[in-house]
Amino acid sequence: MALLKIIKAGAPILKETAQPVQHITKHTKKLLDDMAETMYAAEGVGLAAPQIDISEQIIVLDDGNGIIELINPIIVEESPEMETGTEGCLSVPGYYGSVIRHKKIKVKALNRHGKTVVYEPEGFLARIFQHEIDHLYGHLFIEKADNLRRVEE
Repeated sequence: MALLKIIKAGAPILKETAQPVQHITKHTKKLLDDMAETMYAAEGVGLAAPQIDISEQIIVLDDGNGIIELINPIIVEESPEMETGTEGCLSVPGYYGSVIRHKKIKVKALNRHGKTVVYEPEGFLARIFQHEIDHLYGHLFIEKADNLRRVEE
């Protein structure tokens, strides 16, 4: 495995829609492993491929309950209930803000074996899913955040 370079806000790829993965290959599986290692090393809870300068719809995340890998994720349902929570981002280091997100969502994706998986996260995990899926469509949390503030690390 390898640590990958996380790119920062201002990089053009972070404003673009990532390409869907057409075929899951050995390269895709290695990328998932490297992304997970990079996310953990950076002490993050999620990482999307555009954040490592790769235009592919791939996400890894972990809310403390184990790694979740998503390929070509799509939000298929959103609860009407919303909640506000504090977010940060590995591509916007040192900044935090309050973001309103759906409290519960339903996401359909592929796993590393090409099998369809469905997740119905709530609360903090739903927030991570939405934040990372936003990256696949060129959106950073700072576009949605209120009370954006810099915190010295």
